[in-house]
Amino acid sequence: MENKLGIPFNRPYIAGKELYYIAQAVIENKRISGDGSFTQLCQAWIENTLGANKVLLTHSCTAALEMSALLCNIEPGDEVIMPSFTFVSTANAFVLRGGVPVFIDIREDTLNIDERLIEGAVTKRSKAIVPVHYAGVPCDMAVIMEIAGEKGLRVIEDAAQGYFSTHRNRHLGTIGDLGCLSFHETKNIISGEGGALLINDPELTGRAEIIWEKGTNRKRFFRGEVDKYTWVDYGSSYLPSDIVAAFLFAQLEMAETIITARRRTFELYMSGLKHLEARGVVRLPAVNAQGTSNGHIMYIISGSLDERTRLTAYLRERGIYAVFHYVPLHSSPMGEKYCRTHGDLRHTNGISDRLLRLPLYFGMTDDDVERVVAAVEEFYKKK
Repeated sequence: MENKLGIPFNRPYIAGKELYYIAQAVIENKRISGDGSFTQLCQAWIENTLGANKVLLTHSCTAALEMSALLCNIEPGDEVIMPSFTFVSTANAFVLRGGVPVFIDIREDTLNIDERLIEGAVTKRSKAIVPVHYAGVPCDMAVIMEIAGEKGLRVIEDAAQGYFSTHRNRHLGTIGDLGCLSFHETKNIISGEGGALLINDPELTGRAEIIWEKGTNRKRFFRGEVDKYTWVDYGSSYLPSDIVAAFLFAQLEMAETIITARRRTFELYMSGLKHLEARGVVRLPAVNAQGTSNGHIMYIISGSLDERTRLTAYLRERGIYAVFHYVPLHSSPMGEKYCRTHGDLRHTNGISDRLLRLPLYFGMTDDDVERVVAAVEEFYKKK
């Protein structure tokens, strides 16, 4: 429950013309199913802004990941290298096809997949690498793409948290063969539920449209390329409603404003808490010199699980809602049943027990940030 006077972990927001565009979709366009005018506007906007070859909106980032597994022809026994420190959808998409997620450790600094461990995890069954850009901080995509090229592997970027972050001046999600974005209400740009698949390999575009449209060649039919459409491949209903796309388009129009505000809030946190890191009390997010971050998550890494538990309770008593993040997938019942690990996952295990995410959302005031910082400082003074 959120205290009315408290600071929530997240707060969904109306940034611009969301309700106006929804009304337009319903009243003027009279089109609320998938692939309507707002869907097409969003797709074109993302393509032009991020520099993606082709974008298809989906009803979630989970759907984009599932489409990726189909496009990469994941079959039973195929292995997909990824971090265990990620959301369940990253692994689920491949397990659904009979694939085997192979978990390797994360870097201690960025909390991203440790690119130095990837090559050692490759076997004759390896099919793809799935880097997850944690907190919007870019993985070392240059190294990952080099390994993938040498080993003949596909790269699927899980950029659910990475919208508007870059690596070497390229937007996250546009570097691998495929990229997956999320517009869930906890993300920077939102539509309640929603996502997008970025198809960066042009050879995958035609089949991606078929999978997106339930396995039919419907898109080709409407372009006049065939005289009727029919079932031609695997697929499912991955399209979002045009009402969702209408909401999203208003957010995209305000994207730079939203991202700028979140980055500023993130920097306020970093400035306010840096003295605690200097004292060795907590660790703050690492800054990646090869790219820019989007201010998606502000976290601190405490000294122990017990310390994090007490800090969480201390903040909650003061109306501040901070939350932990992933329970590593390799330790879950499904992870133990369907996946395997490669090497020592000590950073994954240790950091997941100590990481605490602080409130950060569009519309959060400077006073809100100062209040959170002050409460964290008070806790460590008492400690």
